[in-house]
Amino acid sequence: MTITSLIEAKRILEAGQLLAIPTETVYGLAANGFDGNAIAKIYEVKNRPQFNPLILHSNSLERFQNWGVQLPELALKLAKIHSPGPITFVVPKSPQIPDIVTAGHSSVAIRIPNHALTLELLSMLNFPLAAPSANLSGTVSPTTAEHVNQQLGHLIGGVLDGGECTIGIESTIVSFVNPIPQLLRIGGLSVEAIEDVIGMPLDQSKLINNENPIAPGMLSKHYAPKTALRLGQPEDFLTNYKYSEMAFIGFNNFNKHLPLNHQFILSPEGNLAEAAQKLFAAIRQADELNVKLIVAEVFPNEYLGRAINDRLSRAAKN
Repeated sequence: MTITSLIEAKRILEAGQLLAIPTETVYGLAANGFDGNAIAKIYEVKNRPQFNPLILHSNSLERFQNWGVQLPELALKLAKIHSPGPITFVVPKSPQIPDIVTAGHSSVAIRIPNHALTLELLSMLNFPLAAPSANLSGTVSPTTAEHVNQQLGHLIGGVLDGGECTIGIESTIVSFVNPIPQLLRIGGLSVEAIEDVIGMPLDQSKLINNENPIAPGMLSKHYAPKTALRLGQPEDFLTNYKYSEMAFIGFNNFNKHLPLNHQFILSPEGNLAEAAQKLFAAIRQADELNVKLIVAEVFPNEYLGRAINDRLSRAAKN
């Protein structure tokens, strides 16, 4: 059920129900971040492994500090420039935060989303919102209210419609628990932008953890459509598939052999931010064609191209 009223959204959350909320990255499946029973519903509805932690959302750093969450100096420096925005900070956990949020870890992931409607909603609540992406675990993340309704609408209290997500891929996650900040998930804020602010290279050795992740988005298989997805060019797969049996997700150039309606070119102008914003919707549309294979080319591995390649490589694990 789609709703537009913040009063109704507040009522749903205060009643311990789940609400899908818009952010600049993707739609999130939100519950009262201090209510363990409500948070347990997130795991149940998403069929999400309970060892996979959640992100807490609020509308200001001051509110997190009031709940006992303190940001180290480098995290504060980054937050002053890029938050609200597509950046999540992993920092020491506060005793107020239920263990179910952090999957038992001593650290917690927090962020301030850059979406006016959700920021207003968060300002009306006396608790943060625990919110992973509003989709079944491991599948393509939603970037519109309709995407959420198609998959989860009948299972939750409502979907707050805030339009299409402007970033289109999840937030970047950086841990500030150790002296050298660790990149835990590549996302909507580029590594280059983060390193420019903190003045040092990020530790990138912890990007995949299938057994004991300390933040979301670390599992090797994720973001997967029902149709098999592989990286490369359609020509790489002609041994087993015809052109007509493939869909193609490309950066800025069409493939001359595939039907045009089987191709999803994310940015004819070659803009990586535009490509990232359109990525998940393109995967969904390709999946609906009932082809035998989705082929996605490898994007320039810089700035938001890194995040696009990360999502595609995990989707290709299906």
